[in-house]
Amino acid sequence: MTTTTPPHTPLRVLIIGTGFAGLGMAIQLQKAGIEDFLLLEKAADVGGTWRDNSYPGAACDVPSHLYSFSFELKTDWTRKFAPQAEIHAYMQHCMAKYHLRPRIRLNSEVRSAAFEESSGLWQVTLLSGETLSAQVLVSACGQLNQPAYPKIAGIERFKGEAFHSARWRHDLDLRGKRVAVIGTGASAIQFVPQIQPHVAQLTLFQRSAAYVLGKPDRAYRPWELALMRRLPWLQRIDRSLKYIQHETRALAFVSLPWLMKPLRLNFVRHLARAVRDPDKHAKLLPDYPMGCKRILISNDYYPALAQANVSLVNQAIGEISERGVITVDGQEHPCDVLIYGTGFAATDFLAPMHISGRHGLDLNQVWKDGAEAYKGISVSGFPNLFMLYGPNTNLGHNSIIYMLESQFSYVLGCIQALQRHGLRYVDVKPAVQQVFNQRLQASAHRTIWEQGCTSWYKTAAGKNTNNWPGYTFTYRRLTRAPELNDYECTR
Repeated sequence: MTTTTPPHTPLRVLIIGTGFAGLGMAIQLQKAGIEDFLLLEKAADVGGTWRDNSYPGAACDVPSHLYSFSFELKTDWTRKFAPQAEIHAYMQHCMAKYHLRPRIRLNSEVRSAAFEESSGLWQVTLLSGETLSAQVLVSACGQLNQPAYPKIAGIERFKGEAFHSARWRHDLDLRGKRVAVIGTGASAIQFVPQIQPHVAQLTLFQRSAAYVLGKPDRAYRPWELALMRRLPWLQRIDRSLKYIQHETRALAFVSLPWLMKPLRLNFVRHLARAVRDPDKHAKLLPDYPMGCKRILISNDYYPALAQANVSLVNQAIGEISERGVITVDGQEHPCDVLIYGTGFAATDFLAPMHISGRHGLDLNQVWKDGAEAYKGISVSGFPNLFMLYGPNTNLGHNSIIYMLESQFSYVLGCIQALQRHGLRYVDVKPAVQQVFNQRLQASAHRTIWEQGCTSWYKTAAGKNTNNWPGYTFTYRRLTRAPELNDYECTR
C-alpha cells in the first residue's frame, strides 16, 4: 500500500541558499511585509562560502566596513579586513536578529526545479524526493559554491590525505608533513603562510603567477571601536569613503587600463622586498597585464614563499602518483598531504541543479555557450525565476554586498508587481535579454579582463560570464525598479 503526502500550499517565494544573498533577500521580504517564504540550505548551517571556507587564514579582501548590509551595520569588526569566523558569526547574527531560523530548512539540497505554465508555479524537488511549490523561485547560490578539482590523470591513485581548501580537514595535523599545494589563487595565498611554519616541506604548484599587493590590514584599536559604538555615523562615513576609494579602481579595470601602471610598480616593489632568491623571484613575475586576473592582497604570502622549506614549481603537472605529484618533465615531487587550492566552478551557475522552464526548456542547454541573464537576474523562458549574484554581477574592484542590495530591490519590485497587477508570471522578453547582453559583452571586450589571459571570470571559450564590466553605481541605477515593459506579463 502506497501513501501519498498531501500537496503543500504553494509558497509565495522560495529562496535557495543562505549566504549573504539568501539572508539579505529574506530580510528585505520581511521588511516589505511578505512573510510567506522559505529558505532552503543544502548544508547543516547558514553562511554559504563563509561557512565552507574555514581554512587557516581565511579572511575577506574587501574592507570589513564595506562587507556588511547597509541596513544591518556592524560597528565592532575587530580588523580592517574581517576574518572568516567573524563574517560567519555576523551572518548568524542576522539570521537570529530577524528571526529567520523558523523559515530556513537546513540539510535540504535542491535536485531540480521545473516551471509549470498552467499554474504559474515552480515545482522544486529536493534530493530527499520531497517536492515544494512556489510562485517565485530565487536562486541565491552565488558563484563560489562548487569546489573545482583539477582534471589530472591519476588523481585517485594518491595514497596520502587529499582535500580541497573549501573542505579543509581540521582534524589533520600537518606538522612535520611534506605538503603539496596545487593552485596559487585567492585561497592559497591565505592558507599557505599559515601552514608554512609548521610543515617539513611545502611544494607549491603554480600554473600562472598572481599579482599580489600589500594588504592594508590591522586590528582596530580599542578607542576606535569605542568611538564607532558611540557614534555609529562615523562608520557610515568611513564606509562611504571606502566605497568611493574602491569604486575609483573601476577606472583602471573598465575605462583607462593605463592606470594600472602605478599599481604594477607597487607590486614590483612588494615582491622585490620579500623575495630575494632570483629563481623564486622570476617564477613569481606574471606574464600577463595586471588586472587581467583577480589581483590578490597579502602581507605574508611572499615572505612565506621565501622560506627555505618552500619550493615553487611552475612546470605543468603531468599526473598524480601514489606518492606525490609528477610534473611533465618527469620529476616526481613526493608528499604526504595534497591540498587543492584550485578555486570554484564559477562559470557553472546553478550547477548541479537541473532547471527547466517553459515548454521544458533546459537551462543547461540554454547556457551551453556560457551563462547570461538580463541584468544578471532574469533569464528568458524561465518565468518568476530571479538570480542573486547571477551572471556578470561579480566585481573586481568593490564589495559584492553593494551589488546584492541593488538586486534585492529589483527582485522585490518584481514580486510586488506580480501581486499588484494580478499576474501569474513575468518572463523577460528574449529580445530585451539579447540586446542587454550584446551591449554587456561589447563593454567587456574593452576591459582589462580581455587583455590576453585565461581566468575564472571566463568560460573555456573566452566568454566573460562572471564580471560586471562597469561601475556599481551604474548597476544600481539599472536595477532601481523593474520595467514591466521588459517582461512578457501573463495574468
